[in-house]
This record gives sequence, C-alpha cells and structure tokens, in this order.
Amino acid sequence: MKRNILIVASALVLTLAFGFALRAQDQPANVAGAWQLTFEGRNGTVTQTLTLTQDGTKLSGTVHSDRGDSPVDGTITGSAIDFTVKRTTPNGDFTIEYKGTVTADTMKGTSTMGENTRDWTATRQKAAS
Repeated sequence: MKRNILIVASALVLTLAFGFALRAQDQPANVAGAWQLTFEGRNGTVTQTLTLTQDGTKLSGTVHSDRGDSPVDGTITGSAIDFTVKRTTPNGDFTIEYKGTVTADTMKGTSTMGENTRDWTATRQKAAS
C-alpha cells in the first residue's frame, strides 16, 4: 500500500513539473522597457534606443535615433521576437524588419530592409536608482 502511494505521488510530482515547464515555454519573454539597440552601419557602430510596451504577445513602441523617433510594431512568442520599424525620411518611407531571440536582458538577431540584412544586438537599460 505504501509503495502504491509513493508511486502515485511520484507520478503526480513529475506531471506537475512537466506541466509547469510546458507552461513556462508558452509564456512570452518580458521585453517591456528601454533597450540599447546596436548594429554596424556604413560609418561604424550605430546605437539607438528601442522602447517597447508589451500586452501579452503584442509589442509596440519607438526607436529613437539622431533622426528622431520611429514607430515599432511586433510580436513576442516565447523567446522569439519579431518587430518592424517604420521610418519616414526626405527620400521616402521605408520599413525595417527585425527578427531575433531574447535571453534575459539581451536580444540578438537580423534586420532586413529590402535586400540588405545586418546583425543587431540589444541590451536592456537598467532603470535609474
């Protein structure tokens, strides 16, 4: 009898642990806040501020650069992030697509504009104390 109770209890613990692990995988990473976004441009390293708000898997926000602010729209699924930045310039409007992976306080991936791609990284900015 004690052995049966031990087997049932062990099975219950394993089932709960597996369920929590699966649920954690389904939860989107928390990316809300300010990030320092960096990539290599024609004239060297470019650094911009990416500010994101998050509602479940839906993302919105802005990218701030020396050219001003541009809107961001995207999604986060687990640790996979996908967002677009729409820029308006004197030469017309264009969209940059970003795809990447979130790991704690860092993101990295590839951005695409037309046929051009480049690698990017982002680091979460810490709130001022």
